[in-house]
Amino acid sequence: MSGYVSTRGFRRAASIWRLIGARLDHLAGGVFILPAVVVILGFSIFPLVASLYVSLSRLSFSEGGVDLKFVGLDNYAKLVTGIDHVHFLGLAGPLTPVGFVVLAAGYGLLAFALYRYVRGHNRTAGGLVGRLFAAGVAGFLLWLVVSTVLTSGRPGTLVVTIIYVAVDVSVQVLLGLGLALLVVQQLPGRRFFRVVFLLPMMITPVGVAYLFRMLTDTDKGPLYPLWAHFGLTDVSWVTNPWGARGAVMIGDIWQWTPFIFIVLLAALETLPHELVEAAVVDGATRWQVFWRIRLPLILPAASTVVLIRLIEGFKIVDLPNVLTNGGPGTATESLTLHAYTIWRALDIGGSAAVAYMLLITVTFIGVCYVNLFRRRVTAMA
Repeated sequence: MSGYVSTRGFRRAASIWRLIGARLDHLAGGVFILPAVVVILGFSIFPLVASLYVSLSRLSFSEGGVDLKFVGLDNYAKLVTGIDHVHFLGLAGPLTPVGFVVLAAGYGLLAFALYRYVRGHNRTAGGLVGRLFAAGVAGFLLWLVVSTVLTSGRPGTLVVTIIYVAVDVSVQVLLGLGLALLVVQQLPGRRFFRVVFLLPMMITPVGVAYLFRMLTDTDKGPLYPLWAHFGLTDVSWVTNPWGARGAVMIGDIWQWTPFIFIVLLAALETLPHELVEAAVVDGATRWQVFWRIRLPLILPAASTVVLIRLIEGFKIVDLPNVLTNGGPGTATESLTLHAYTIWRALDIGGSAAVAYMLLITVTFIGVCYVNLFRRRVTAMA
């Protein structure tokens, strides 16, 4: 009897130890990941929350430290409807016939997209509300761009940043894809050009800004003979708003096209050659091979790299700061440079508000891109 009791007690103790061991194994993952969570909270989440509070406050320097006074949404109201709204949103002008056409086309596309979703089988009440909200914000941004760019008005830093991102990313994708398709061909010297095409990405943005500052100097720059030949020595690119914006966009395109090029090149080189060879044997043209085989297979990589460049493009600051100093006036000033400028003027709360408006804009456009494009692209691939 005593042996039976001892065996029973031993089994119970073993069961308890197994239970304790299982719980310790379950907690081990949390213990190991705890330092990383603390680092993320300390260096990412906390500054984000702290800057949000600063954007809702007015910071002033006082004897012995700083004084933070909570002002609510005053910093944001100053950007949207207050004294800084022309700087942030721009100055709208009367619409021109071209502007009416662009607005009508844009609103028509938004209405068509909503109509297709309502008629679809996967519609939900939450999805409809989200798309109505997104369509409203997109419609406002479209009106803002048209009324400040295609009129006699003046675009603000929000519109200038959107123009930078739209033009730069579009041209970078086209050039990067074209260069990648060229390099994968069996052409002499393709290995050399693979390295040459990557050189701009190895230069810092500040270096690129100074490089283009010298190239656009029509008085004593390295391209002075070219400007003199065409009679452009009296032309100053930085005193013309669109000339200065063009110089900034060309510099950004030159620097970041290699990034898209190398990603798309890697995607193209991993494609199965059997599909292309079979299509060629069946009589497909080069355009058909690209459109029907290569493009659908590289779309997942292409959509991802476009999303990365969209996010990075909104943070452009080095080129407009060094190349044009945001001028003439504020014609080339991006949102990041706008935040830096008013931060330098010790408007800390206003600078944080601009930074959060940038965060809201990037988040909205990124979420819309993922929902409307990347999911469909992934499904097609």
